[in-house]
Amino acid sequence: MMDWAFIEVWGWRLVSGLGITIKVVVISCALGFVLAYPIARARMSRRLWLSGPAAGYVACFRGTPLLCQLYLIYYGAGEIRPLLSDLGVWWFFRDSLYCCLLAFTLNTAAYQSEIVRGAVMSVPRGQVEAGRALGLSGYRLLRHVIGPQALLIALRPFGNELVTVTKSSALTAIVTLLDLMGQTRYIFARTFDFSIYMYAAVIYLALTEVMGWGWGMLERRLGRHLRR
Repeated sequence: MMDWAFIEVWGWRLVSGLGITIKVVVISCALGFVLAYPIARARMSRRLWLSGPAAGYVACFRGTPLLCQLYLIYYGAGEIRPLLSDLGVWWFFRDSLYCCLLAFTLNTAAYQSEIVRGAVMSVPRGQVEAGRALGLSGYRLLRHVIGPQALLIALRPFGNELVTVTKSSALTAIVTLLDLMGQTRYIFARTFDFSIYMYAAVIYLALTEVMGWGWGMLERRLGRHLRR
């Protein structure tokens, strides 16, 4: 049974926290998507000075816990505050929201770059060679041959990454950001009503289910010609 009186008093905080959670997920995933293709191209490059740093970046952010990365960015920035102040960027690192956005963007960019790299490499080599034989430029080859096929291949993994980032966003509460989990902890600290965590879990479940449903519709829409 839901305690409607309890929800009436504290529900607005959950709504406020949900807005912060959605903001962190949408912005970080969008920025990560923008960074993913250049990183993937660098990984596939035959030039060691490009592929080496890109491979190191991906290995670092995929091989270490996101919580550790959050701590290093948020709390570690305080250790070099004089340097950051001299550079004029301390205003960025003293804000928990900006630090969370930075950590999540760098983390999801590493995962999304591997999704992009795998999708691009899955496009049959013969089609790429045929496009080059027709005289297509690199941009037109990407736009008309590689891009559409790679997008369909990567669509489902991108959806999984979006859901993963949404669930991982609960970690932002540890660095004082009042997202959905942060507000949940705040409410519990003042009411000691453990049911608030159940409400938060239901909201997370509903959010991920809506994302999965919407992403499934997008996948069916873009891949409708394959079903025929």
